[in-house]
Amino acid sequence: MTRTGASASPPDVNGAGIRVGIIAARFNDHIVVALRDGALRALARVGVADSDIIEIWVPGAFEVPLAALTLAESAKVDAVICLGAVIRGDTAHFDFVAGQAARGIQDAQLTTGIPIMFGVLTVENEQQAIDRSGPGLDNKGDEAALGAIEMVHILRRLLD
Repeated sequence: MTRTGASASPPDVNGAGIRVGIIAARFNDHIVVALRDGALRALARVGVADSDIIEIWVPGAFEVPLAALTLAESAKVDAVICLGAVIRGDTAHFDFVAGQAARGIQDAQLTTGIPIMFGVLTVENEQQAIDRSGPGLDNKGDEAALGAIEMVHILRRLLD
C-alpha cells in the first residue's frame, strides 16, 4: 500500500492563480444568491482573485450541467462551482430535476476531467435551504468553493 500523506483533516488551500467558474440557477434565487455569496467569501479567503472568477446565471438547476460542461470545456477555468436550490413540492418535479442536475454535473466532471462541484441544494423545504445557505462556514456554497480549490490541487498532484 502506498501512503500519500493524506489525513482526514482538510488541507490548507491556496487559490492564488486558480480560475473558477460559478454556474448559478436563478430559480429560488433568494437561496442561490446566498450560496453564491458563500462561495465568493470562501474564494476570497483562499486568495482567488476577483478577476479569476467567471459568474454565469442560468434559468434553473436543470440547466446548470450544460453550462458547467460548456464552461469546463472552454479552458477558461480550472474548476466550476454549480449552485442551485431544488425544494421538494407537491409533484414529482423535484425528483426529476434534482436527480438529473446531480447526474449531469457528475457526467460533466467525468467527461472533462475538470473539478465541477455539486453545490445544488436538494431539500425538503425552504427552511432547510435557508439553513444551508446562511452567512457562516456551513454555507454549502462556501463548502463547494473550498472543495473546488482542493480538487484542483489534488488533480495537479496526480498529474505531475
